[in-house]
Amino acid sequence: MKDPKAVGMAAAALALAAIPWGAEAQLARNSRAPVDITADQLELVNSQCSAIYRGGAEALQETSRLRSDQLKIIYAPAPAGAGKNGCSTDLLRMEATGSVFYVTPEQRVRGDQAVYDAKAQTLTVTGSVVASRGQDAMKGERLVVNTVSGDARMEGGGDRSSRRVRTVIYPGARPDAPK
Repeated sequence: MKDPKAVGMAAAALALAAIPWGAEAQLARNSRAPVDITADQLELVNSQCSAIYRGGAEALQETSRLRSDQLKIIYAPAPAGAGKNGCSTDLLRMEATGSVFYVTPEQRVRGDQAVYDAKAQTLTVTGSVVASRGQDAMKGERLVVNTVSGDARMEGGGDRSSRRVRTVIYPGARPDAPK
């Protein structure tokens, strides 16, 4: 009879071998640093070229962090005959759902959902979005951030005053503000 501990370790090794580790994600601005992902649980779905992290999922790259209840990583399919599971190591997108936080040294963003598109190099946060930099803050329904240039666009949710984009600025509160 096989040792159950050895069988469990072999199964874990096979699961780790199935994860595409070479993803070109860019959560941190202009970075080629690796993305370190942690969570309470990981489910690999090779037929969909995806990895689903559940329970306090957190993706870190240098000093940037994307945190949510669930984080789904979607990889591109491999060229025909290139791999056993049919998936490449090229990241297509990350989908974060539930209590989403995106934090960099310069800014903090929270919302209900976020999608990182690797090709467009954008992070789109939706659902009661609040973004802040120092004391300055803005609120809206949809924020799109280019992770390379840092350019961003905040959108409201309609013509009702509670769903319009709102910004509060504290002049002179930032250390880099002119005196």
